[in-house]
Order: sequence, then structure tokens, then C-alpha cells
Amino acid sequence: TYDSEAIIKIADNKQTNYMDKPKTTPKDFFLYFAGFATLYVSAISLVNLLWNIVNKIFPDNLNDGYYYDYYSAGMRLSIASLIVVFPIYLFLASYLNKYLLATPEKRDLAVRKWLTYLTLFVTGAAVVSDFVVLVNTLLGGEITVRFILKTLAVAIVAGAVFAYYTYDLRKNFAFGQISRTKLLVTLACILVFGSLALGFALVGSPMAARAVKFDERRVGDLQSIQWQVISYWQQKGEVPINLNSLKNPISDSYMPTDPETGKAYEYKATSDLSFRFCADFSRASVGRQSDRTGAGPSPTGYGMADENWIHDAGETCFDRTIDPDLYPVRTKGI
Repeated sequence: TYDSEAIIKIADNKQTNYMDKPKTTPKDFFLYFAGFATLYVSAISLVNLLWNIVNKIFPDNLNDGYYYDYYSAGMRLSIASLIVVFPIYLFLASYLNKYLLATPEKRDLAVRKWLTYLTLFVTGAAVVSDFVVLVNTLLGGEITVRFILKTLAVAIVAGAVFAYYTYDLRKNFAFGQISRTKLLVTLACILVFGSLALGFALVGSPMAARAVKFDERRVGDLQSIQWQVISYWQQKGEVPINLNSLKNPISDSYMPTDPETGKAYEYKATSDLSFRFCADFSRASVGRQSDRTGAGPSPTGYGMADENWIHDAGETCFDRTIDPDLYPVRTKGI
């Protein structure tokens, strides 16, 4: 026979334990979810920033033959993400630590443990996948120093995340462990803000980025003028005397002007087949020919291998000569 009083006592103990067990509130869920979400964005942005910094400092000649700077756009996006998201993560992490100090029973919440273990799993999976990508790029011809530095960047960021949250699972919020947590956070801040400072130094100020965009527009305008001159030659058998000769309301031809000053570009016919046009650039072009040993003219697209749009800061002129064999005059009546 069973002791009815013992059975009742066991049931009461189970009910008491169930009642004492902390429950996950909407506040708990969204605090932890937001904290881990901002962690993921911050970690990914930091790795991307470090990779782009490595690419910028150690350029690959395979990607250095064009006017466009491939790495600055990625660096700006990573910098913007860290500037906005990382402080939010720091605030949420600090708030959650204070929250757990005030309510220590919340340390055993299922949502906290689930998201922490999920973070550890995602971190491990990310490390494996990143190493696969890095080894694949190395086998595909990646520069060895870039491979080593990118691997080190992934190891540092992923290792910091893994170490912090492994430690976070077993800490008991004693004074010494709180001090250790602050040390880990301080080291993370030094890494992030140091990377941001280096990224700013490489990318330049917003005004510098705006100046580069103006110069890119100027190069595009000169390309447009050049093709209109070639079209004029094919139709009339001569180069235009001035840019006003190219205006044609029927064909909707227009002459671009400097996007910053609004002034017309300088143009001059130098012979029956040659012409010169000039623009006043704000900055020297990316990947200047003088900075690349043995590098030839930089193309701007397919079919333009003989064109060179590299320029210094200030007024730069480009001399062009039309090849009649490549651009024959169109026979009238055809």
C-alpha cells in the first residue's frame, strides 16, 4: 500500500518546485533575442571589415587594373553596421547583466540557454564555413599573406564570441567573475573600435567619398563625350570643332557638364582624326599607373583595352585618335 500522506507531500513538492521555477516573459524573450541578433550582426560586420582592410592593405594585382575601388563600398557598409549595431549590443549586454544580478533566478531561463547554445553552434558552423571559403580562395590563387590574416581575423572574432558565451553559461555573477566579464568586454571594444579607426583611415572621410563619386561621374561624362565624337565622325567623316557641334535635339544628344561646378568640359580638335578633352578632378584616381609596377593603361569596360582614364588631382587631359579601320565612316544611302 502507498502512504497517502507521502504521495500528497510529493505532489505538493512538485507543485511548489513548478511554481518556483522562473517563467519566460515577453520581456525576457525579446531582450535575449535582440541581444543575440545584434551580436550576430556585429560579429559578421567585424569579420567583413577586417577582411576588407586586409584586401585594401594587401591589394591583389588581379583586381587592381580597373578604375573602380572594389573594397571601399564593403568597408563603408561594415563600418556603418558596427557604428549603429555594436553600441546597441553593448547596451543590451550591460542591461542583461544588471538584470540577472537583480533577478538571479532568471539565469536558468530556457530562452537564455537555448540562444546561448545556438550562438555557440552558429559560431562553430561559421568558423568551419569561413575556413572552407578561405582555403578554397587560397587554392584558387589567393595571396598567402591575405589568407593568413583573414584566417586570423575569423579565429579572433569567433574565438572571442565562443569564449565569452561559454564562460557566460557557468559564471555565477560573483565579484571576481563580473570583473573578468568587464575585461572581456573591454578587449572586444578595443578590437572593434581599433578596426573602425583603421577602416576610417583607409576609406577616408565622407567628403573624400563624395569627391571620389564626383570624379567617377566626370570619367563617365568623358566616356559619353568620346562616344558621341566617334558617332559624329562616323556620320560626317570629321571630328567636331567644338562640343556645340554634337548637340542634336532630334537624336536627344546632350553635352554633360561638370557635376560639381556645372562648367562645360574643355574640348579641342587637334587634327582631322584626333581630339583632346579635359576635366578638373578632385582626387587622383584609385590604382594610379605610377603606383603599379609594370601596369598598363586601365580599361573601363570590355572593348576599351587601349583607353586610359587614370588621372591625377586637378586638370587632366586625355588625347584620343580615331582609328578609321575600327570606326569607318558610314556610306551615305546605306
